[in-house]
Amino acid sequence: MATYVGLTDDPVRRKREHGNPDDWWQCSFASESEARAWEVMMLTAGYQGGPGGQGWRYGYTYTITTQTIE
Repeated sequence: MATYVGLTDDPVRRKREHGNPDDWWQCSFASESEARAWEVMMLTAGYQGGPGGQGWRYGYTYTITTQTIE
């Protein structure tokens, strides 16, 4: 199974848009540069997603399943 990674300023909305995954995990960042570095690190580690998410204040991950929406 693959894990999705993204950035957002509105984690409640993004979680809902992704289908309310059960294993949703999020963290917060103090700066955009810190958030973008985390995103690159996660993508390099094999997580799926894409750079330039909708905002940067929160990073999130979840397992991609048939019930989730990337």
